[in-house]
Amino acid sequence: MDFMCSSYTNGAFPAVLAFGDSILDTGNNNFRMTVTRANFLPYGRDFPYHMPTGRFGNGKVLSDLVAEGLGVKDLLPPYHNMMLKGSELPTGVCFASGGSGLDKFTASIQGVIHVQEQVTDYQNYIQKLSQQVGDAAQAKQILANAVTLISIGNNDICHHIFCNSGQEIAIQYRNIHRSAHSLESYVHPGCLPGSRQMAGNLICLPNVNYGAKIFNQKLMNLVSKLSQSHPDAKFVYIDMYNSLLAVIDNPTQYGFTTATPCCCSVMTPVPCMHSANHVFWDFAHPSEKAYKTVVPKIVSTIRSSLA
Repeated sequence: MDFMCSSYTNGAFPAVLAFGDSILDTGNNNFRMTVTRANFLPYGRDFPYHMPTGRFGNGKVLSDLVAEGLGVKDLLPPYHNMMLKGSELPTGVCFASGGSGLDKFTASIQGVIHVQEQVTDYQNYIQKLSQQVGDAAQAKQILANAVTLISIGNNDICHHIFCNSGQEIAIQYRNIHRSAHSLESYVHPGCLPGSRQMAGNLICLPNVNYGAKIFNQKLMNLVSKLSQSHPDAKFVYIDMYNSLLAVIDNPTQYGFTTATPCCCSVMTPVPCMHSANHVFWDFAHPSEKAYKTVVPKIVSTIRSSLA
């Protein structure tokens, strides 16, 4: 995952903006004609008032927790919410869409918001932000100091490669995408429940993990190049892969009883009683507690790297 911010002033970030897929989506898919959504129970059962919000989890998702950890706001609202208050704009919104990817085909087959559309949404957001604060210069200052979260690439690899073809083609696909897009992220280790189920067993898939490691190495190299070519901005690579993998490999060490999903999976057709015991909520998404386990390190990295 990448976090980028053009500058850091007064020791505080004014806003958080999120782009990408379901790891960060706080409900944008609710407003799309798509079956890729999470606005029904048991999703959201640990959210305030036990309400499903469209977040792909049992409670808050990573974008919420990062915004909260940075002291910006408790929840990051979805930009497409028709009830979005103008007062929310200066502190940031979420543009991410569950199921989206860098490849337009990944988004189109599900009817979700492609990253290019998310960028268009961002451009519209800038106009609305300027109107809200009443000063284009102030809006520019907010955007210049905002933290931008990006999580993308997971669904591309899954839909186009590991679900359908071999590792050699996967490497070719990664190389093509690396030359075509400026930012990528891949946090889909072969230990995710969905990956294991695709192979008909419950062990981690070494070829998927290998692919993720290659992807992430290319991403780290790209982030380094971006930092050199854009000295006025700051780009930070956040290693979600190893952070999450450490929890999966040693769940009891982090206060969990199992790395199996709590619900919505072939492995767990009946939702579990206590989601806090599970590293995963469903076939691909960590539980709120799992996110909270890795978020302190993420927030610390953002603060130290963007200072």
